[in-house]
Amino acid sequence: MVDLLKGVRVLSFNHFLMGPVGVQFLADLGADVIAVEPPDGAFQRKWSGANNKRVDGQSMLLLVGNRNKRSLVLDLKKPEAIEIARKLVATADVLTENFRPGVLDKLGLGYEAARAIKPDIIYATASGYGSDGPYVNRPGQDLLVQALSGLAAITGTKNQGPRAIGVSAVDHHGGALFAAGILAALVGRAKSGKGCRVDVNLLSAALDLQQESLTCYMNGEPPDDTRQPEHVAGWYYSAPYGLYATRDGHIAISLGSLDVLGDALELPREQRVPDAEAFTRRDEITRAIAANVAERTTDECVSLFTARAIWHAPVSDYSKLAGDPQIVHNRSFQTVPGVTGAPITLVSHPIRYDGQVPDVRLPPQKLGAQSEEILRELGYDAAAIRSLYGTGAIGQKL
Repeated sequence: MVDLLKGVRVLSFNHFLMGPVGVQFLADLGADVIAVEPPDGAFQRKWSGANNKRVDGQSMLLLVGNRNKRSLVLDLKKPEAIEIARKLVATADVLTENFRPGVLDKLGLGYEAARAIKPDIIYATASGYGSDGPYVNRPGQDLLVQALSGLAAITGTKNQGPRAIGVSAVDHHGGALFAAGILAALVGRAKSGKGCRVDVNLLSAALDLQQESLTCYMNGEPPDDTRQPEHVAGWYYSAPYGLYATRDGHIAISLGSLDVLGDALELPREQRVPDAEAFTRRDEITRAIAANVAERTTDECVSLFTARAIWHAPVSDYSKLAGDPQIVHNRSFQTVPGVTGAPITLVSHPIRYDGQVPDVRLPPQKLGAQSEEILRELGYDAAAIRSLYGTGAIGQKL
């Protein structure tokens, strides 16, 4: 079992995707994550995508970022619930939240209030655009940030215009940065004894995803266009870097000499381009490559490129991933019993520790599954817990 964060308690007021996924990373490593949700459940319990696809009644978004966490229901409109939250802050190493800026401040659970309770608290916030600034009150959501950050523009093509990435890439990267910031703060506190505030936002995460492209753009003469050329996978790449249709699929061709590639494909001399002109004449060479590759099967291309050490990969769709030998070897998917009894397949924690992939200790839990357990840890007795149920401060009894 991977328990590198055993003994670290994380109080999580998170919903949607970036916050839950980031905190799940810590939970995978053994942190005691207490996920606080309202009586009707957090957003991730309600949204599923794909025509509201569910697994035995459980939403897809719940399964994505909520494993290895304990669930506590608190109606933060009730003073009794705020008192419970304050008691939890006193026991926590980290408080995390991704409400709109200022929401927890109004509830008396903002950074200064938390520091007054626990001076060395690490207070981590995730937002759309930052905790202040001209966009602070805008809705922060992955697609909107892809649009604002230039990511949709550079993913688009000259012919088709901007295009969103096919997943919530900014949310996921933001979640990884959220976890990294919290871990850095924990290391800092171990050295100095001081807590700190950690702020992560989607807009900065989207720009961070584009470091290579933006550094190229911001230095020297900017290009006329940052949309993807035909076949080439980005505005600043040289030929042949891109995706090409074969007779029965697609193949990615990455780095390699155009001379070697030309030999592999037996391109006629008039279609050959020197490596020194791989950028300036990329449209010309990629058209020639595309026409040639389209006459071959994917397997034929793989054989040709493998024999000549040309970097390449067949384009896989999702139906092939579970059987991919490296993915199987890496244990990138785990199928475990869910809380309803139905099996659920999850994407594993992406890092190994001494060769081990962290296990799913707790599948995503039913709403409020550990409410009573957590309250007993705080010293509430049976009568007090019954009273809290009666006021609605901790929702309804399971």
